[in-house]
Amino acid sequence: MDTIKAYVQEHKERFINELVELLKIPSVSADTAYSQDVIDTSEAVKVSLEKAGCNFVEICDTPGYPIVYGEKIIDPKLPTVLVYGHYDVQPPDPMELWTSPPFEPVIKKTEIHPEGAIFSRGACDDKGQMYMHVKALEYMVQSNTLPCNVKFMIEGEEEVGSKSLGWFVERNQEKLKNDVILISDTGMISNQQPSITTGLRGLSYVEVEVAGPNRDLHSGLYGGAVANPINVLAKMIASLHDEDNHITIPGFYDNVEELTLEERAEMAKAPFSLEKYKKALDLNDVYGEKGYVTNERNSIRPTLDVNGIWGGYQGEGAKTVIASKAFAKISMRLVPNQDWEHITELFTKHFTSIAPAGVTVKVTPHHGGQGYVTPIDSIGYKAANMAYTETFGVPAIPVRSGGSIPIVALFEKELKSKTILMGFGLDSDAIHSPNEHFGIFNYLKGIETIPLFYKYFVELSKK
Repeated sequence: MDTIKAYVQEHKERFINELVELLKIPSVSADTAYSQDVIDTSEAVKVSLEKAGCNFVEICDTPGYPIVYGEKIIDPKLPTVLVYGHYDVQPPDPMELWTSPPFEPVIKKTEIHPEGAIFSRGACDDKGQMYMHVKALEYMVQSNTLPCNVKFMIEGEEEVGSKSLGWFVERNQEKLKNDVILISDTGMISNQQPSITTGLRGLSYVEVEVAGPNRDLHSGLYGGAVANPINVLAKMIASLHDEDNHITIPGFYDNVEELTLEERAEMAKAPFSLEKYKKALDLNDVYGEKGYVTNERNSIRPTLDVNGIWGGYQGEGAKTVIASKAFAKISMRLVPNQDWEHITELFTKHFTSIAPAGVTVKVTPHHGGQGYVTPIDSIGYKAANMAYTETFGVPAIPVRSGGSIPIVALFEKELKSKTILMGFGLDSDAIHSPNEHFGIFNYLKGIETIPLFYKYFVELSKK
């Protein structure tokens, strides 16, 4: 442990500077204007893996953006850890809310991060957390302490649904063969209390279109005489929840996993302050499904949220118009046993059925994925807990996450191996939002902790 800490402290500034350079490349996979930047980032990741000590690295073409594959095989008889991460990032919008340019990383001290945090799009999700694994490999190679084989699969489409990953995994099962998959694309409770994510919600993401007249109309001449697509869309969306914030789509809850009171009581042991939660978000109260507390609503319960809505005139000043069309993007976070394709079908059928006369409705599915739960009695979980306990001084707490990483269920299906989610980000790191950041403490602590996972995983595998 002291050797790891000493190495991290000795190379601290270099580790930070290397991450800063990676963050400068605007690898936004959702916007084709950044296509070359995404490709440039894959090249940068390849170089970093080579320098860290992989004895084989390649950029693998896919129908979409490339996947960077690397490996360090020291003995085929030893266990193999497969590290997954992604080098693409979310769009930076809205730009005006950033306190510093999203692709010009700066280090600022905050109340939560007194040692400083790197503010940049992708700092926490996922370039910073992915790069911890690269630097952890560097340490193990340089110190000759790598106890097993390691493979890397770093993709460039996670933020747009990992469109090409299934295609790649299906065609490279032998190459990707492993004993455990390690991912850092989640968070932990606090810098004093680590946690291991044991559950992820699934996802169904759709776009809806409500169309009315064949052109935009004068709201005075036609108002009240024809259906207004924006008004109709607003009513349709509002009807998707009842007064208890229960989702009204028929069949939506049929396969929802209901946790026992004992399981919910175990979850409640995780430190949580409702007042601090509200203060951090400038809320006067929380909101959600009746019968569940905040940490249950955002983890073990399914949700439906509008992610964007538009239509009609949005420029400066007034324009009295009834829009021809209105649109919305809607995401549904799902719990284990809810099949995302089935939920998409239920949504499409229901949303189409509630449209009034005078409009037509189109539902376009974008992407989705299944939920996932990993057991806490596995060797991988135990190794992660031992690693966290050694670096933080306290055991990790198992938690269910409200987020989705659809590829985790895919990995278990195709590669027949469990995934361990060792996240080092915090809820306050503003991922997917303006002013995303990643604490220097968290970044370096990740580099310290990851080699210990390898050590304990190999030791436990021998028993």
